[in-house]
Amino acid sequence: MPEPIYIVFDIETVALPWEHFSPSQQEFLLRGARSEAEQEQRKVAMALSPFTAQVICLGLQVMETLGEQQWQLRRRGAYVVDPSCSDGELLPDTLPEGDPLYRCTERILLEQFWKLLQKYPTAHLVTFNGRNFDAPFLMLRSALYRIRPSRNLMEGTRYRYGGHTDLLDELCFYNPQTLGATKRYNFDFYARAFGIESPKAQGIDGSCIEQYYRDGRLREIAAYCLRDVAATWELFTLWYRYLRFEER
Repeated sequence: MPEPIYIVFDIETVALPWEHFSPSQQEFLLRGARSEAEQEQRKVAMALSPFTAQVICLGLQVMETLGEQQWQLRRRGAYVVDPSCSDGELLPDTLPEGDPLYRCTERILLEQFWKLLQKYPTAHLVTFNGRNFDAPFLMLRSALYRIRPSRNLMEGTRYRYGGHTDLLDELCFYNPQTLGATKRYNFDFYARAFGIESPKAQGIDGSCIEQYYRDGRLREIAAYCLRDVAATWELFTLWYRYLRFEER
């Protein structure tokens, strides 16, 4: 039986300001990096860890099952962290495409995500690399704020976990390699290979996010994140129709 509700989500992150860290933490982060170029690479990589970066955008859509391989959109929108917001604020906005956008702090963004999962406790989650990045990032950032997740996004094992389809795992058949039939590619490559419009086609990608955020281009970040979500769902439906097999 198909799942009644699917939640597709994606996050964007940026490194915390360098002055956020104590001298001992700064020394640890740069330990062994001898040149300025190596130090800069370390600082860029900080955006990938929940202990050195923050979530600045969460895009999601909720899909309702109508029948086998038939779905309809129930909800879609994004939350973006606006430095001008105070804790407790959730300011509504609208993107040019008509999608709702909410400006808030990171704490409120996280709380809103867990409230959504609490509202749909049996929803099936859909991500691309979410098992390795988005899910643990959201859980650990929440813990740092003393927020308890309403759902354990890391339940199960590396090769067997229910309630969540990570398309990167599925397209590598849980056996990612650097060469061969199960070589691991990035999302842009998979999207283009399957004939899906890449979220990067409009000139923004993950490498631009930090500068866009520093420049206050929050709506453009949110729009990009939602394009990622839409393309992830489209890739999921192709996987579901042609590569998904019932467990025996």
